[in-house]
This record gives sequence, structure tokens and C-alpha cells, in this order.
Amino acid sequence: MPDKRSPAAPDESRVTLVQVAKLAGVSPTTVSHVLSGKRWVAEATRETVRNVIRELGYRPNNVARSLRTRRSRMVAVVVPDITNSFYAVLTRGLADAVDAAGYGTYVCNTDAIPEREEAFLADVLDRGVDGVVMASGPTDARARSGSPAPGVPAVCIGGSHDDAPRLDLVTPDDTVGSHAAVTHLIRRGARRIAMIEGPLPSGSAREDGYRQALTEHGISVDPDLMVRGDWTRPGGHAAMHQLLTLPERPDAVFCANDLAAIGAIDAAHEQRLVVPDDVAVVGFDDVDAATIVNPPLTTVRNPAYDIGRTAGELLLSRMDGSYDGDGRTVVLPCPLIVRGSA
Repeated sequence: MPDKRSPAAPDESRVTLVQVAKLAGVSPTTVSHVLSGKRWVAEATRETVRNVIRELGYRPNNVARSLRTRRSRMVAVVVPDITNSFYAVLTRGLADAVDAAGYGTYVCNTDAIPEREEAFLADVLDRGVDGVVMASGPTDARARSGSPAPGVPAVCIGGSHDDAPRLDLVTPDDTVGSHAAVTHLIRRGARRIAMIEGPLPSGSAREDGYRQALTEHGISVDPDLMVRGDWTRPGGHAAMHQLLTLPERPDAVFCANDLAAIGAIDAAHEQRLVVPDDVAVVGFDDVDAATIVNPPLTTVRNPAYDIGRTAGELLLSRMDGSYDGDGRTVVLPCPLIVRGSA
């Protein structure tokens, strides 16, 4: 017999609020009150309901989509720090790309906290987003193993197809850009070149470029000159302070991002060192602040806007069904921009 169910019938595989209520031994209204937090519920009852929600993996369907193919016309982007202008510009590029196709954008700032990323993804998936861009650095390992949810296209910024063969990747050419930065320092006479790295496990490609440039010019890699930071200005300041207290301080420092480089310049100035005469500093990203720091920062341009826009274009091709093949990788060039700090 033909299936006479309405096409708007709910997905029977989805855990319902009624099921939660039945297992918890309470009314559906009580479960709703626990979820909303707008009505008083005894703490013991509240804890029972929460335990059942966790046990069943229940998520409230905030959009209550009536059709499986219904679109929310929204995409989500997950970033670790929206105050870092690189991610703000990347998000603008993404928004411009999808806006032209009639999509809005949700933005989540995770502060590189995996639990916040997980909670955000659960929330936006409940809202029925049509696609996700993961730009959240080291916290997005779970998404790299596949789409954040079945049937939801995703694009990752950086990464590898080794663990996610069907995810699209957009990545700056970090290794070549870093190699160019360190080669520039060597050509201007630096030999004791330090690196302020990003937090693990990110930034390995930039470290690769640093190591390759030193090796090609016959300079050994000194572990004492490699200090790990956290992508922030205070982190760069602390790392530079550590480098400047070495018995033989560096004559140049390559920083894995511009905020760290600006912090490094701050620390050098505090020690009454002249940049670049006493110590040269090169950053990576070319954020807006790179042109106003004193001296203006020599840096590698990370094409944030183009990365975001390209991610949006790849995502659109998945969402509209025009592409359904293996994961694609788009690598964007990162040119060296020479200014006053090196």
C-alpha cells in the first residue's frame, strides 16, 4: 500500500519531549519548564529530568521543521576569538558570499573551549542551519572527522583530508608564507632567529616553514628559541620576555600571528631595545593593527576575507546540490609584506 502519512510527519527516530517525560516520571509540561528555566521545578525533579535528557540524547527542535528538505536559509561559523580581527574579516567574507545567495549567518565565539563549541553546534543544528564553517582552530577536531551532523554540509578552515575525506577545506599557504618571512630575516643578516608559536596542535605548518628556511641556510634549529604562545598580545609579550632573558637573546623573532608580534614589540620596547635594529620582528596575518604599531609590522598576509568568501562559495555548492563529490582543498597564497619592524 502507498504510504499515506503526511509529508510533514515528524521523524520517528528523533527523541521526543514526551519520551523524556515518560522515562522521568513527570509531565511533558514539567520537562518544558526544566528546559526553559522560566518556571520553578523542585531541584530533585530538575536533576532527574536532566539525567534523562542526557541519557536519551534529547535535543529540543527549536525550528520544528515540518519537511526534511525545508531550509532555514542560515549558516553558522565557529571561531575561537571574534575580537581577533582575522576572524572578524574571515566572517565578513563568508557572510558576503552567502548573503548574495539569500543566507544569513550565525557566529559563535568559542574562546577555544571545546565544550562551548559542542554546545553551539548542538544549538545551531537544532535551529536547522543549512551549513557550517569551522574556523575554530584546535577545538574543531570532532568536526574534522566528518560533518557536524548527518546531512549538514561543512567547510573547515585548514586541516587535512586524512581524517575527513569528504569535507571541503580552505587553507592559507602557511608553510610558504612562514618560509618567506624567515628567509627575509636571514637575508637582512639575522642568524639567531626565534619563533613564538601558537598553541598546540595548531600552527604546525608555520613552524614547518620556519624550520625549512633555517635548514636551507645552514642555521641549526635551537629549541630554546622556540616558545609557545596563545595567539594574543599578552601571550606574545610573555613569550618575548622569556626570549629576552636568555643568556644570548635572539636578533630576530618570527611570530605565528600578528597579535603575538605586537606583544613581542611591546616587550622589546620595555627592555629599551630598538626594533628592528636590536631585534627584528615579523608577524603573520596582516591585521589592521599591523600598520599602526610602532614601527609598522612586517608580516605575512593571511587572506582572511578571501578565505571566508571561498569557504562560503564551497558551502553554497554543497547546500544547493551542485556539488556532492569528495572533499576539495583550496590553498590561498600568503605574501610577505615588508614594513618597518624587519
